Amino acid sequence: GRNFASIIQNFLESCKTLHEEFLPAYDTPEGRKAYEDTLNCVKTNFPQYVDELQGTADGAKVPFHELFLLHMDNIILSAVQQEGIKQPYGCSTICVNQKGQEILGHTEDALSETLNHFYFVSAHIISDKPQGRWNVTEEKYTSLCYAGHLPGYTMSYNHHGLVFSINTLCAKKLIPGKTPRHFITRALLAAENFMQAQQVLQDKGCGAGDGCSVNMTFLEEEGSRLFYNVEMGPADSDNESQLNVLTASQGEHLLHCNSYLRLPLKQINIDMLQSSESRMTTFLKFGSPKSEQDVIKMLGDNSNKEYPVFRDSDFVKTIAVGIFDCVKRTWSLYSDNPKKNEPLIVLPIVLTNK
Repeated sequence: GRNFASIIQNFLESCKTLHEEFLPAYDTPEGRKAYEDTLNCVKTNFPQYVDELQGTADGAKVPFHELFLLHMDNIILSAVQQEGIKQPYGCSTICVNQKGQEILGHTEDALSETLNHFYFVSAHIISDKPQGRWNVTEEKYTSLCYAGHLPGYTMSYNHHGLVFSINTLCAKKLIPGKTPRHFITRALLAAENFMQAQQVLQDKGCGAGDGCSVNMTFLEEEGSRLFYNVEMGPADSDNESQLNVLTASQGEHLLHCNSYLRLPLKQINIDMLQSSESRMTTFLKFGSPKSEQDVIKMLGDNSNKEYPVFRDSDFVKTIAVGIFDCVKRTWSLYSDNPKKNEPLIVLPIVLTNK
């Protein structure tokens, strides 16, 4: 919080969604109840991450409730029966699983006010006693973070070899008093294997209040490389998230944007759905991606003027492109179109010494 105080303060000041939608909803009786119910749920299951967010707020000298509203996102609006922002924001992800070419590529697309309001967090957290519902005692990860947000909701890797990216999804029915997706993906940073990751996403006993898609692989997994796409939907009737898992073995690939492809859920934000469908159509024109260069061409494509993959509109911008190379164990980050530019930085993926 102290380290990034000015970036966090500037972001909160410029965040239209917070001032025009979330805070007015918070000031209604229904919105305040949804806020309190959700906060109490997270305090029960993930108190360490509430402390983390409180520390960020204290360090940056900003109100905690404003940061928590960003993590609740449209859950606070569903409580007052509003749909929320209808801009075509969201991200695109491609996973390639070929011999010698094991790539996870991702565009981080966000509302334009997010530009220049993000940073890397590389942390090693050791606790003297088990923390939260998954009894976590050690976390070591690197994550790209939006200002004032918990790590885990963009692109990240941890020291167990989990590499993942997130696509925002907009289910119609969101549920206050459940776990917001930002906290679930924060908990994902402690996962040691796919079974644990699935357990975190399922969040049995509570479940997600909203949804997203997670694209992941484990570098240390035994056997040949597997990539997973997990669609997570809000916990509807049961106290656990709705999940659908798709796996890509060697010779296969995965594509995902911002619409549910397999979970049969009603969705909102028509602009985002149209953008997502257009980006998927663009990807399919390329045929099956086989290499890092294929992924870069696809993620840098702007042939569809209305809904390009690499975006630079007044409302929505591709603020970063990440390429995880699972063979070389590197993470390349681009701030401009990767078709025409070199990466801004290439980070080594540092794992625990077994």
